[in-house]
Amino acid sequence: MTQATLEHINFTATDPMKTAERLCRIFDWKIRWFGPSLNGGSSVHVGTDDLYLAIYAPKEDVNDQPESFLTRGGLNHVGILVDNLAAAEERIIKEGYVTHSHQTYEPGSRFYFHNEDGIEFEVLSYS
Repeated sequence: MTQATLEHINFTATDPMKTAERLCRIFDWKIRWFGPSLNGGSSVHVGTDDLYLAIYAPKEDVNDQPESFLTRGGLNHVGILVDNLAAAEERIIKEGYVTHSHQTYEPGSRFYFHNEDGIEFEVLSYS
């Protein structure tokens, strides 16, 4: 079997560029691509050279859906691995987000935050 590697995750946001810019400031990422996308919408690809988040906005306004953990196929959270959990949390708080559910477990530590669109991010470190 050929080795498989996760390359990207795609989710919908109200303002993809704003979301991407904030993630760049928090995680030292870069915007890899921006342009027109499905059905007249637009997308921003933000991340590293190896993997990224594809953040999409439709041409029309986005709408709210039920709780993702209760929705078949729902996006529950995006896990971001960092080497310095405290520094990442500092940047996240500076962006105006509230962190929660801090936990140390084998093999590391983690916490969560929700962005302005309700997307939950898990930030974790094995250091």
